[in-house]
Parts: sequence; structure tokens; C-alpha cells
Amino acid sequence: MKLSKKYANEKTKFKTALTCFAKTLEGLVCVDGQWTVKGFIDMFENIYTISSDTKVISKILELNLFPHFLEFAKQADYTIELATHQNWYPDLTFVNNKNNEIKFALDLKTTYVNEKRPKFCNGFTLGSHGGYFTNRNHAKNIQYPYNTYSGHFCLGVIYLRAVLTAEFETRKYSIKELNEIPSMISNLNFFVAEKWQIASDKRGSGNTANIGSIKRIDDILNGNGTFAKAGEGIFDDYWINYGKIHIETKDGIRKPMTSFDEYISYRDLSQELKNR
Repeated sequence: MKLSKKYANEKTKFKTALTCFAKTLEGLVCVDGQWTVKGFIDMFENIYTISSDTKVISKILELNLFPHFLEFAKQADYTIELATHQNWYPDLTFVNNKNNEIKFALDLKTTYVNEKRPKFCNGFTLGSHGGYFTNRNHAKNIQYPYNTYSGHFCLGVIYLRAVLTAEFETRKYSIKELNEIPSMISNLNFFVAEKWQIASDKRGSGNTANIGSIKRIDDILNGNGTFAKAGEGIFDDYWINYGKIHIETKDGIRKPMTSFDEYISYRDLSQELKNR
């Protein structure tokens, strides 16, 4: 029996608690919708504004949230383990204090609203579909083997980026001017979802072996991804075999399978999925 099924009740309890926790986060890191982090300070009480680079914002937001994660873990009776090495999966491992066989993977995901298409965001990657995802009993580039986790979650935030001039990013403020510094991001919308619930059938970053997310904001918040109706088992099978199964096109050309429609046809799942 898979651990995810063996500890299904604990998974439901953890997800419920994590979802309730996520709903509190905006009030902990924002005031009037504006992010409370304004920059970084030196010993002379000079404040330097934050870059608009999404990687910078993501890392600072992660540090901003971490003390709250520690408090959540304590209340839920879990211990947090950080990834041993940079770029290992997941960002946080929650280990149950009463039964260390119960573990949950949590990745922190941040993205921004598409200014030209406000119903959509820029999306994010959901981890590798090779390596540890395929070889689920191995521990390369992952804190524990994939199969030892009872659930794989994302805690994400979708935010609005401030429209500021380049001069703002190079300006230095005094601590007396703290309240005058505009926030780099605002309207932070936190959500919790299992990884498979918000996955798309496309890679998330060019030619690298990363699973991409869906991008419509309402679908993300409601866990309505490409595999939402199909289920986690089909999500796993699709991404384990992504680009490995070869199919024949209408023109008689052999090509790697790279879409969910191709997968459904190859596995002859059309009628089964209609009945779900």
C-alpha cells in the first residue's frame, strides 16, 4: 500500500490545517494590501529598495514567511526540515512528531498577475518530472524518496507587481522615510493545492524537465488543473512518461507524446474520463 493511501486521513487533516493557515498569511505580511517588506537596512540606517526581479521577491517572501511556518508546524505537531541542498525538492518537509513515517512535501510558489491579462498569472514550475519523480524509491536531489511522502503540496501566492520607475530600484531612503517607500508587490493572494491539482500538461521552463502549472488564476485557486478530474494516478503516469512514449500522427510521423489529449488517446481513456 502506498503511504499516500495508508495515511489518507492524516493527509486530509494536514491539508485542512494548511489551508486555514494560508488564509491568515496576508494579514501577517501585509497592511492595507501592501507588502510590509520595504527593503533592506544597513548599520547606518539606510534603507535600500528591493529589486523587482521575481527571484529576489520570491526569496525574500520565503524568508518573511518562514517564522510563521515554524509556528504552524508547532501547532500541527510537525517538525520542519529544510532541503539539505539548494534546488533539492521540496522546499520544506513536514515530519509528524508522533509518527515519522508520515511526511508531507511543501513547495513555496510565487507568481504575479499578468498585467495585460489580469485573469491570468505568469505561472510557475512544479518540480522535475525526471529523476526522483520517475525513480520514486531513490533519494537523488530530493530530501526523502518521492514515495515516502504522504502528500505533495504547494503553498502559493499570486501578487500584483508595482509599476515603478528604474530610479526607484536604485534609490536609498533613510529610516525616517520608511512609510514613504512604496511596496514592490501588493494584493497577495495565498492558496494551498496538491501539486497534481494545478499542473498543466506542458513543461514549465523551456527544455528543462520541469512540470508547468496552469495559468488561469481562478483555476489555480480552485485546484482545477489539467488533471483535476483525471486524478493523481493519471497525472503521475502522464508525467513519468512525458516525451518517452512515442505516438503516430495523422501524417504517419512518429513523435514523442507531449500533450494530455495524446495521452488519453494512447491509453484509450476517453470513455473512462467522461464517466468520472
